[in-house]
Amino acid sequence: MKKNDLGGSGLMVSELCLGSMTWGTQNTADEAHEQIDRALDAGINFIDTAEMYPVNPISAETTGRTERIIGLWNERDGRRNDVVLATKHSGAGVAHIREGAPISSETISETIEGSLRRLKTDWIDLYQFHWPNRGSYMFRKNWTYDPSGQDRADTMAHMEDTLGALQAEVKRGTIRHFGLSNESAWGMAQWAEAAKRTGGPKPISVQNEYSLMCRMADTDVAEACINERIDMFSFSPLATGLLTGKYQGGKVPEGSRLSLNDDLGGRKSVRAFEAVDAYLEVAKNHGLDPVHMALAWCCQRPFMGSVIFGATRMDQLETALGAADVTLSDEVLVALDEVNKAHPMPY
Repeated sequence: MKKNDLGGSGLMVSELCLGSMTWGTQNTADEAHEQIDRALDAGINFIDTAEMYPVNPISAETTGRTERIIGLWNERDGRRNDVVLATKHSGAGVAHIREGAPISSETISETIEGSLRRLKTDWIDLYQFHWPNRGSYMFRKNWTYDPSGQDRADTMAHMEDTLGALQAEVKRGTIRHFGLSNESAWGMAQWAEAAKRTGGPKPISVQNEYSLMCRMADTDVAEACINERIDMFSFSPLATGLLTGKYQGGKVPEGSRLSLNDDLGGRKSVRAFEAVDAYLEVAKNHGLDPVHMALAWCCQRPFMGSVIFGATRMDQLETALGAADVTLSDEVLVALDEVNKAHPMPY
């Protein structure tokens, strides 16, 4: 499987990344370990998680369970050096995590220590801030996003303060690289400049939602990725399963995300299903599996570092792995752009 030099840092990650957010609710530890083993056999070396996982639902009772499941795998197999492991520090607003406190220099060390204990490792390859303190237009908030209440001086002070704490962790050996998540183009540029001023770790990645149905990153964020050398991780590249076609015609497969979240976090709409029909038609016309098409399209974007996919069943994992062998033709890429023009931002 192709590997990419993440942000020019020398950290080599597979172009497909195994997501973990269902491990501990929709998947057992044994199922998660089977997924890891199969992914590594297929050439994936990259696993993404977060202190707040699993989801579906998010709860105080399950918080940290996904990291613990990965830790059990690390303990069982002793293959820590075979894996690039990324996790995230939750932002403000999750009441049962640090009582909803925002990210600060005071929270970083204890949060990293908690992840290290659960993951049963001495280091984290990529440490990410899950969402910015000042807020984000991600999570379908783009329709009402209003940054006018932000305080620039506070934002700059926060960036410099936390970069100092992160650099202390780099020196301590607990983390090796720093990444962003759910961040804007302006935020990415400011983090990069703050790292230059402070000598703190430069962000090498940004993890944002990105798929055929969610292309907000194609302009400003893409430009920031290229010019600041910050590679993107696409999350929800299958649009929470919509792009597989499994929900078309009112279907709700048992155990699927839609069976647990009746609006797919704000993504379910008439326009979304119309867009999926159009994308499925492109796949059919070109003899492509819709999953392969959606994942391969993300992989071929010029600012992409890795594409994060998740699976609740092994057959889903096997299908996703096949995307690594698919290269979309110019004809397919043009057809997909035409669908985007006809069905822009369907949620």
